[in-house]
Amino acid sequence: MTSSPSSQVSSSARTVLITGASTGFGQATAQLFARSGWNVIATMRDPSTGAALAALGGNVLVTRLDVQDLASIDAAIAAGIARFGRIDTLVNNAGFGLFGVFEGFSREKVRQQFDVNVFGAMDVTRALLPHMRAHRAGTIVNVSSGAGVFGLPMISLYTASKFALEGFSESLAYELASQGIAVKIVEPGGVVETGFGNRSATEASQAAAPADYDGFVAGAMKVFDGLRSARLATSDDVAQVIFEAASDGTDRLRYLATQDIAPLVKARRETSEDAYIAMMRSTFAPT
Repeated sequence: MTSSPSSQVSSSARTVLITGASTGFGQATAQLFARSGWNVIATMRDPSTGAALAALGGNVLVTRLDVQDLASIDAAIAAGIARFGRIDTLVNNAGFGLFGVFEGFSREKVRQQFDVNVFGAMDVTRALLPHMRAHRAGTIVNVSSGAGVFGLPMISLYTASKFALEGFSESLAYELASQGIAVKIVEPGGVVETGFGNRSATEASQAAAPADYDGFVAGAMKVFDGLRSARLATSDDVAQVIFEAASDGTDRLRYLATQDIAPLVKARRETSEDAYIAMMRSTFAPT
């Protein structure tokens, strides 16, 4: 299902393409951009779940894009350009997280984690870059995570994918500056009402970790329970930071999106390596 054109489309408004817009950060971001007068290409694997976004008006196009399906990427970009004439900003938001010890996941699950979080973002970016280069302008916002800054147990695969996304984004930023295209990284922590945790819980229930880890997992879960209790931000808060990154007109690279992870980010980036590692090891010490 693709939403139909309307006379509300503005040819002078800027246009953003957002992946993973059916729930959570993506949905909130699409709503915010639409309210702010942008044309919005809200993409998702199943467009039938985007009825609420399609109802926002003619400046919102809801269309299919599965980051693991190259043909759907090309089709979504073509549909967006046909509808609005130009795409100014890309928000690579689609992603998910595997939760559990590394040994509990198959090689297929490892590849799926990277296919979505890393290769998916790369493929959407690659497909849109010729259009942006032709205009010598554009902004790419990659939604990372606190787990792209510091490593945590139980999410080693998710962390690896976000570390990769951060490195790719930083390196790409230097290349694309020569083409007038900005790259931004947004780093959220946990929020109180996203569907992200639901998928992580489902994936964790399918993992089969060796029993040797039972004691460690029990201790780590207590730490994560404490981290979850500190979550105060919402998807709307993260959307505000994504919008700032897309529209502030600066060459700033990184944006911290939620304050719950600020202490860990500060420890990782502003203390010595020895002090940081000692703190993390004491936090997740084996029980």
